[in-house]
Amino acid sequence: MTNPHQPLGLLLALLLSVTGCVTKPPAVNSFHRFELTYETPTDPNLQTQLERIDADLRARFGMTTEHTAVGVLDLNTLRLAMIHPDRIEYAASVPKIGILLAYFDLNPEAATNLSAQARHELGLMAKTSSNEMAARYSQELGLKRIQAVLDKYKFYDASRGGGIWVGKHYGKGGERYGDPVGDNSHGATVRQLLRYFLLLEQEKLVSPVASRLMREIFASPEIPHDDIKFVKGLKDRNVQIIRKWGSWQNWLHDTAVITGGGRHYVLVALTEHPRGDDYLVALSQAVDDLLTGSK
Repeated sequence: MTNPHQPLGLLLALLLSVTGCVTKPPAVNSFHRFELTYETPTDPNLQTQLERIDADLRARFGMTTEHTAVGVLDLNTLRLAMIHPDRIEYAASVPKIGILLAYFDLNPEAATNLSAQARHELGLMAKTSSNEMAARYSQELGLKRIQAVLDKYKFYDASRGGGIWVGKHYGKGGERYGDPVGDNSHGATVRQLLRYFLLLEQEKLVSPVASRLMREIFASPEIPHDDIKFVKGLKDRNVQIIRKWGSWQNWLHDTAVITGGGRHYVLVALTEHPRGDDYLVALSQAVDDLLTGSK
């Protein structure tokens, strides 16, 4: 039997859709629900390709498997690949990201009430790696309180190889706490650096508003990028990069979120070799080519 009200119902539905009164709920990007744990599997294809890139670059620059640890997480496809993900390395300035996290975790009101001066100083620490600013804020917060925040977010686990560790004020002597696995004053693993930037992109560090502000601090457009490592490798590719690099003697690292032109991925590489910076430049290009299908 035909419903006499059906034409009227169809007309009403059409009218509402045209006038914009009927809307679909916003789609949630699946990466917001993705979790990176010690059990998260790597993507076989991407893993094979990353290992090939790493091997080729190590051969080019005279490096061995002891000299590199790498990870990439494509947030568009949720494909993961890692080489030596849980081998803790002396991380130079990279763990300054832990100071930034601790600042907002221990001062949650700062997410909506941060002074212009503090914002600029934190930007200098995060973007140009100022030891002076890092020490100012680590002394204000306290090393043990900073590490307690990192532990709260499970960024360090001695039973699983370590993770992100802040055990010394940058550029200062005196107080020092070595990490339990490697006795590093500043340490990191590929897996936990990937997790940090994943959680930042998911807006799960402290709060959504704090995560957005931390991301803005990493970006700090008024502060020029240091044209080294990943930034040097990708400078002509019309990408946006938020990152934390580190350099000390032969420990040369970079870790970044790369977006633009359909990209959205996290790339991490820790090296200990005189030609580490050359490796990082070439790695960023090779991985970007791979993920964008450029070559």
